[in-house]
Amino acid sequence: MQQWNLTVAQASSMIRSGELSPVALIESLLERVRRLEPSLKAWVTLDAELALAAARSSEMELKSHGPQGPLHGIPVGIKDIYYTKGIPTTACAPQYASFVPTYDASSVARLKAAGAIILGKAVTTQFAATDPSPTFNPWNPAHTPGGSSSGSAVAVASRMCPAALGSQTVGSTLRPAAYNGIVGFKPTYGRVSKYGIIPLAWSLDTVGILARSVEDAALLLQVMAGHDDQDPSSSTLPVDDYVGAVAKPVTPPRIGLVREFFYEHATEEVRRHTDQVVARLRQAGATVQDVRLPESFHVHEAARNVVFAVEAAVFHQQMFAEDPNSYGPLLRRLIEAGSLIPGVSYLQAQRVRRQFRTEMDALLAEVDVLLTPATPSPAPRDRATTGNPLFQGSWTSCGLPCIAIPSGLSADGMPLGIQLASAPFTEAMVLAAAKWCETTLGVTLMPPGME
Repeated sequence: MQQWNLTVAQASSMIRSGELSPVALIESLLERVRRLEPSLKAWVTLDAELALAAARSSEMELKSHGPQGPLHGIPVGIKDIYYTKGIPTTACAPQYASFVPTYDASSVARLKAAGAIILGKAVTTQFAATDPSPTFNPWNPAHTPGGSSSGSAVAVASRMCPAALGSQTVGSTLRPAAYNGIVGFKPTYGRVSKYGIIPLAWSLDTVGILARSVEDAALLLQVMAGHDDQDPSSSTLPVDDYVGAVAKPVTPPRIGLVREFFYEHATEEVRRHTDQVVARLRQAGATVQDVRLPESFHVHEAARNVVFAVEAAVFHQQMFAEDPNSYGPLLRRLIEAGSLIPGVSYLQAQRVRRQFRTEMDALLAEVDVLLTPATPSPAPRDRATTGNPLFQGSWTSCGLPCIAIPSGLSADGMPLGIQLASAPFTEAMVLAAAKWCETTLGVTLMPPGME
């Protein structure tokens, strides 16, 4: 197998055994970047010499002291809203064009402590909001790559790096993952620290992981999960063994199929495809039952939109007042709307979200995971949009862990995926279920012409 095509788990095993040099791995990926990046535009900042120097240091440490951690020598892409010490963090916005942090985001620091190498900073939509980015979908450049983690998803899908960090405030990790044929994982709100990440909406923002296998997502989560005193919203609950959960044989899961709402908003092709996937999972031993959504599901979206707009307006208040024209039209509209919403409405919206979370806890006690299509359609043939986040927003709003895995191709050759969600802080359960589904379906996707 080509070095650039190795997953995180494969590369890590080979580095530890001495079969693969961290320098050779970085060189293979950098050559891939040189070939593909001019047409894909996935990276904001990529310093080849810095990455090579880190790989050389990693190789020397491996020889003298052994592996630093489970990600020793593994290159990772970082969405450009994460603080990276000494490396520009621009949020792809003019307001941050010259910003160079003096410290790492906690999640980045934990990746480094585990031995990971920061390959570069990946393109995000402006401030991780809704105005589209310049990144191209490697499956078809006429289609959106999704957003806001567009660069991270495209870099992983095109094998320019084995894994990358994204973020999700509504659907910004799982949607681009589905559009690009890879795995996207969002843990429970508070499972991973947000310290050192430029916010969009504090009570919704969640660290996201883009990878090519469920095992790789578990590896990155294992390293980053846990309480952080610098982030009061991070949970103090114990961290489970996520790597062990996907390594051991998994009992076929109890799946709650959510047709309500999701099938109503999906294309006929997506509905048919999802039914075919569910039939395969049932035949392989999964228990599948249709479930009904709680009443609060049907009002929570309006409440989430209020929270999203108000919190975005608060963070951007000063910068927006100084130069509103520096904002993209969609983000500008969001900030203007949020500035007009009274505090009473914001608090009422948060109460609706709490009610929704409570009712979802009761529903999730009946099954291991909920299953839905990952997106209403394949990636739209429209680069003026980042796509529809409708299928992720519900689970993000109530902070559930959720994962998208590839499940096939549409009639026009674009990736399709399914989405699984589970109860709060049951990442081990949803990862294990996703691993079982991944193995059962046996779908691994590579954009055409990139072998």
